Amino acid sequence: MAENVVNGVVNEAQNQAGDAISEALGGAGISTDGQLPNGFPSDQIPVVGEVQGGGSAPDGAGWVVRSTLGSDDFAAAQAALEGAGFVASAVDSDADSGFGNFALAPYSVVLTVATDGGVRTATYIVTTAQ
Repeated sequence: MAENVVNGVVNEAQNQAGDAISEALGGAGISTDGQLPNGFPSDQIPVVGEVQGGGSAPDGAGWVVRSTLGSDDFAAAQAALEGAGFVASAVDSDADSGFGNFALAPYSVVLTVATDGGVRTATYIVTTAQ
């Protein structure tokens, strides 16, 4: 039962993440070239897993990165962000999925992890204070 509750919350978070991606990127698309998007602050925001691609908003206002997780899971991605100094809020996860908000000025990160067909994907939505 608890797993169904977490899955339902994660599905809702993914729907909200889709809206946040569109808003963060100002309508720009997401690449699948295996590279971090231009201008992504990788020295300040750790991304766990194999990068699949991403996108960037005009004027460095935000980025989206998608990565495939192997044995790493939401807890590993959360630990990497917290280890970089980000403060977590609204975090929930189970064995296959998770979501959370992470903040460290000037960045805000929404992280979702979902498993589909045995593939675990992390989506990082990063915005900056304007």
